[in-house]
Amino acid sequence: MGKDRLDSAGLAMLLGVQLLLAFNQIVVKLVNAGLQPVFFAGLRSALAVACLWLWLRLRGRPPRLHRAALGQGLLIGAIFAAEFLFLFVALDLTTVGRASVIMYSMPVWFAILAHFGLGERVTPNTALGLGLAFAGCAWAILSRGPGEGGSLIGDLCALGAAWGWAGTAFVARRPVMRAEGPEMQLFWMVLVSAPILLLAAPFFGPLIRDLQPIHLAGLVFQSAVVVCGGFISWLWLMSVYPSATVASFSFLTPVLAVLLGWALMGESLSPSILGAVGLVAIGIVLINRAPARRVDEGS
Repeated sequence: MGKDRLDSAGLAMLLGVQLLLAFNQIVVKLVNAGLQPVFFAGLRSALAVACLWLWLRLRGRPPRLHRAALGQGLLIGAIFAAEFLFLFVALDLTTVGRASVIMYSMPVWFAILAHFGLGERVTPNTALGLGLAFAGCAWAILSRGPGEGGSLIGDLCALGAAWGWAGTAFVARRPVMRAEGPEMQLFWMVLVSAPILLLAAPFFGPLIRDLQPIHLAGLVFQSAVVVCGGFISWLWLMSVYPSATVASFSFLTPVLAVLLGWALMGESLSPSILGAVGLVAIGIVLINRAPARRVDEGS
């Protein structure tokens, strides 16, 4: 049963999910040292298929692929594959902080898609939030002070990941995939993305780098905890608590990712990256406060 406000249990779970999604960026960058990024993304989706199937089976709701959803399922899975191809490559080429700030410009692109494709009109409040988030994203891409690290190509890949995330959210809101429900939406995403990413991986260089046990542990963590645990928890929170309230907390992820990148990876906390994450965070809050604006999917 849905609740009309966020209680203490929901708040604790929501903060935990945001921390997990921020820490996810650190894990991806770590595992990239042992596995080629696209190959890693494909293996993650393949393992997530098994984890998600088992989880649904244990709940007495084994996944069923409906013929009516085939076209939209293939589409959302292909976009999901592109999203994580770009994100994992981005985290190989740029810093965790920069990638996260740019990735979380997603509400800008989703709002544009929803305005033209879902009939969800942009209000003045939303427009202000879009402008701030877009400015933060542009600031992160265009500013590169001494010692900040990362590359322009990596930043642009993070932008491609944001576009992919917006695309999956858009398809998920269309009638066919909405009827499938969040769990089956996620199952379609990992089921279709796994072969696409694994087939694409050889074009991005050797599949194995300096593989160590910690990289394999990170792969399992990504598949079982982040995809099946984090994504499903986020979707559950969206279904139980007011979605605008839950979605507004997504501003915490880039903030936490920047701080974790600084604390665990030694990344720079330059004024430009702090300013960029501030603009994106404020923009996300404004976008999700608008009554007609909701972002239903996480990454």
